[in-house]
Order: sequence, then structure tokens, then C-alpha cells
Amino acid sequence: MQQRNFRQYLCLTGKGLLMGAADVVPGVSGGTIAFITGIYEELIFSIRRFDIQALKMLFQQGPVACWQYVNGSFLLALVSGILLSILSIAQVVLYLLENHPIPLWSFFFGLILASCWTVMRHIDRITLDRLLAFCFGVVVALLITSLSPAIVQPGMGMIFFSGMIAICAMILPGISGSFILLLLGMYAPVLSALRGFDLQFLMLFTTGCILGLMSFSRVLSWAFTNYRPLTLSLLGGFMLGSLNKVWPWKYTMSYTINRHGDEIPLVQDNILPAAYAELTGHDPLVWFALCLILAGGALVLLLDRK
Repeated sequence: MQQRNFRQYLCLTGKGLLMGAADVVPGVSGGTIAFITGIYEELIFSIRRFDIQALKMLFQQGPVACWQYVNGSFLLALVSGILLSILSIAQVVLYLLENHPIPLWSFFFGLILASCWTVMRHIDRITLDRLLAFCFGVVVALLITSLSPAIVQPGMGMIFFSGMIAICAMILPGISGSFILLLLGMYAPVLSALRGFDLQFLMLFTTGCILGLMSFSRVLSWAFTNYRPLTLSLLGGFMLGSLNKVWPWKYTMSYTINRHGDEIPLVQDNILPAAYAELTGHDPLVWFALCLILAGGALVLLLDRK
């Protein structure tokens, strides 16, 4: 675990802010942001350290030794940024998603497209098994992002289960935790619980998140330790396949009504800009969208050089 100064921890909090803002958008993964900003593997290995050994160190050597073992300062700075973002900046992202979707989706499209390239760049050579892993990741992501969202009445079991599944997706680049919640019919209930500070709902959901995070981080840690190139190939495929969800021009096929009586898009099809203009009567903002796609890609390439 690397040593950092105050400025570097402040930078980590900033990365957490970006992860939190990305996680609330159905189709964008906070794990993708973690990978872009160069902290993904450290995040996985730090979470992995919450084990029996950490508990032994806590009682035998004290809290300071345990804190250092689990890379506590790193996690504290990052999680603080994520929580702050969800409670503040994420609201801006949700506003843009509702009122200016094409620019927002365009920026994320460029960001994820370039991220796929940066992931694959870290693979020394392409072999058949790595190519197959990449193609498998593409197919899985395409299938997941093509599913239609469910509408359910959230019970205690469903709240706990959705927390377990969504947190796994949130730390997996290319698979959006928010979109998984949408598929499970839990996206709106979770947002409502956050806004209304429903303590019982949030505690149950958080417990599911913690259990899912502790177990899935061990799988990822094992995969990176033993099959790093293959794992990177699979993640690159997830990212490329997830572009299906962040295509900027969408036509809403059906809506659902939330508890406030507002219409919420339920099923959307990806269409070409010309078809978007014809079907909706709105400007597809093609040139503006292209500029934002390039801006998203350029940001990733800039971060990847550091």
C-alpha cells in the first residue's frame, strides 16, 4: 500500500466524487471511473483485506495496525467522496439525465469507449483465450443492457438481495449497478429511500451491499492475482458491450409512473440521430454530441497518461 500526502488524499476524494456521480446513472459504472483514474486494483485489494487477519490485528496489535493493514486512509478518502457525491453532485447528474440526456450520454459514451482502449492497452499480447474472454464480456454486457426493467414491490428480502447484486456491478467496470437496480425494479425505491432518508430501508440495503462487496472483492482479487490479462480482457469486453446502454439517441417505447405521479422512461430503443429528430421532433444535437464524445475520450486519455 502506497504512502500518500494530504494533497493526494484530497485527489482520492475527488475520484470518489466522480465514482459516486457515475454510479447513480443507469448504464455507467463507478468501477469504470476507478479503472480510468488508476485506483481500481488498489480498491479491490483494500476491500479484500477485511478478513480474519484484520480482526486478529485489531485485538492483538491495536486499531492503528489494523487500519494500516486494510489501507483505511485510502478507503476513507474514497468512500467520503462517493457518499458526498451521492448526496450532492449526483443530484446534478440526475437533473442532466432527465433534462439534457443527449449531452450526458454522449460524454459517458466517449468516456467508456476510450476506457475500453485503455484497459486493453494494459494487455501485453492478444491470445485466443484473451480474445474469447473479451468477446464473452461483450456478449454478456449486451445481453444485460438489452433486458427490460422489472416493476416490483420491494420486500425486505428483495431490498437485501438488490444491495448484494448492485454493489457487485458497481465495482465491476462496464456493468452499471444503477442499471442492475433498474432491471430489478429497485432503482426508484432506492432513490426515494435516499431522498426521504428511510433508515430501515437503507440499513437493510447497506447490509446487502457490505456482504456482496466482501465476497465479490475476493473473487476479483483472486482473478487479478492469478489471471490478470484474462481478467482485463473480460473487463474490456464488459465496457465495450455496455456502450449499448449509453448510446445518446434513444426513443422511449414505454413509461412507468413513480410514486409522485411522474412519468419515468421504462423501455428505450437506440436509434440514429435522423430517426430521433423524425420521431421526437427535437434537435438531435449531433455536433454537440460528437464534441462531448471526443471530450469524454480525451479526458480518459489524459488521465491514463498520468
